[in-house]
Amino acid sequence: MVAPPKLSRRAAFTTGAVLLAAPRLAGAQAARPLRFVPQADLAVLDPVFTTATVTLTHGHMVFDTLYALDEAYAVHPQMAAGHVVEGDGRDWTITLREGLSFHDGEKVRGRDCVASIRRWAARDMFGAELLAAMDEISAPTDRTIRIRLKRPFPLLPRALGKVTSAMPAMMPERIAATPPEQQVTEMIGSGPYRFLPEERLAGVRVAYARFENYLPREERSSRTAGGKRAHFARVEWHVLPDAATAANALITNEVDWLDYPSTDLAPVLRRSRDVEVKAAEERSISVLRFNHLHPPFNNPAIRRALLGAVDQSAFMTAAFGSEPGLWREAGVFLSGTPMASDVGMDALRGARDMAKVRRDLAAAGYANERVVLLQANDFPLLRALSEVAADMLRRAGMNVDVVGADWGTITARRNSREPVERGGWSVFCSGFGGAGMLDPVSHLGLRAHGTRAWFGWPDSPALEQLRAEWMAAPDEAAQQHIARTIQARFWQDLPYLPLGEYSRMTAYRRNLTDIPVGFPSFWSIRRV
Repeated sequence: MVAPPKLSRRAAFTTGAVLLAAPRLAGAQAARPLRFVPQADLAVLDPVFTTATVTLTHGHMVFDTLYALDEAYAVHPQMAAGHVVEGDGRDWTITLREGLSFHDGEKVRGRDCVASIRRWAARDMFGAELLAAMDEISAPTDRTIRIRLKRPFPLLPRALGKVTSAMPAMMPERIAATPPEQQVTEMIGSGPYRFLPEERLAGVRVAYARFENYLPREERSSRTAGGKRAHFARVEWHVLPDAATAANALITNEVDWLDYPSTDLAPVLRRSRDVEVKAAEERSISVLRFNHLHPPFNNPAIRRALLGAVDQSAFMTAAFGSEPGLWREAGVFLSGTPMASDVGMDALRGARDMAKVRRDLAAAGYANERVVLLQANDFPLLRALSEVAADMLRRAGMNVDVVGADWGTITARRNSREPVERGGWSVFCSGFGGAGMLDPVSHLGLRAHGTRAWFGWPDSPALEQLRAEWMAAPDEAAQQHIARTIQARFWQDLPYLPLGEYSRMTAYRRNLTDIPVGFPSFWSIRRV
């Protein structure tokens, strides 16, 4: 086996301290917990309250959803046994599977789901569309949910089964009654794992135990759909922000799985005969998100001027190095899917002319306003993208101030709508999972309804009107035509800059099998 990467004394000490702090299970190899290194610390527990991917990953362990998506993005009943649609598509009756229970022993009832849907829909953009179409939601019995609509909403199962943030998590009614503007901290769900709050140590460790009364479906597990069978009695998350420390821990069998290994260390990891390194099958798109509320990026001409500065290859190379096949050019929708097109992509192609960008910025009215870029220092992918973004903006002649912090702090600060002089921000790097970039409804970054939009709060009535037209389109051909028009409008309003489409790398011990497609999930995976 290859020698592990050399670490500083501080990094080596931190590794030992973190891992020794976790309880160890004696006995056979199969009895050991699954030890996972997440992309960042779990700063927020509530998967309805935040769009952070790490919280979504946690949410799918603890909670379940009424519907779910498989690897091909097809929707299936999950907690639901099925549904009946009547009244010309305006009256839905969803029946729950029999025998579902929460982690506290209480059975899952229709009114729990009603309260959960209401709270989720108050925060989620897809949920808001459902809420706007809804006339009434009720629970006639413990096992039924009735939704009466003002107009047909055929996307209802897809909304209640979305795999991107915010998660439509089903919670007990007493917890779901929490106002949507407040975080839920009591983690009682009906998912395959129970959260262990007494073992949570911020910045160090999170732990889960198998929910012995979980009732998996009979179908094969596929993404969030099908039979979620938990083969590990215990799962531990070890927070190791230093890439070398995490790689060393994997090579020396202190952890089993790295969610986001550093591409710089991929060759070292591959030299270990006990470690598998590969590209995850799920693709994502990285973005530079503007704050549309304050100067300078409240000016669309300034946003458009930066199109000539974007070199997607520079961003992707910084994030993924020379790893072949990990990234490609990014547009508005996930490439290779029905709504994707080439409309307007020439703006990102060809030689980059920074002198012209500086002239365009001046002509647009940029007056040396301070640009605050938020940088997640403990998230290697986002840090690499942020460093390239800061360099790009400076070469374009902008007055850039990088504010670096841990990801939890960054996600808190991006909530601020204040100007930069009062603790606000101008831009940050982030990304959207491919499952959320298939169409104009699920696409979080494309929504442009002002202060109700995702962080950055773009306001484009034209984009919103086109999205409504897409939802009302009679067939896929009509949807594709509207999607092309949406993409053309995107380059005018520019809610964000696309930085590249990529498949994240993942690394794990070779004795693990059935590593999931998509975001990390902890059912079906086994140790052999």
